[in-house]
Amino acid sequence: MNLLLDTHLLLWVAYEPRKLTRAAEDLLGEPDNILFFSAASLWEVAIKAALGRSDFTVEPAPLRAGLLSNGYRELAIESRHVLALRRLPPIHADPFDRMLLAQAGEGGLTLITADRVVASYGGAVRLV
Repeated sequence: MNLLLDTHLLLWVAYEPRKLTRAAEDLLGEPDNILFFSAASLWEVAIKAALGRSDFTVEPAPLRAGLLSNGYRELAIESRHVLALRRLPPIHADPFDRMLLAQAGEGGLTLITADRVVASYGGAVRLV
């Protein structure tokens, strides 16, 4: 299965694996699954890091390098993803989560998330 991880799961994988549920660990550990991260997640991390928030100290470049070195594949944002945003119902206003939903839908990926609002989109979204 091709899995796209949402930003929270990427951060947990990289920095706080104890926060992962058993379901997430099982999916991530399945050797036949191909794991993807989106440029949208790195964009979100870069914005939060640039704001200088004391509760957010993640740097996007080392996060990206670590994901790539651990076999994750990077998913670029393409115009077809942007166009797919118009087809999403207005359940969730977060632009980064909406982009991940659009990318998953357009790319035949399953988006895995710990966010119940994102999971309410159904389809190829899996709550872990």
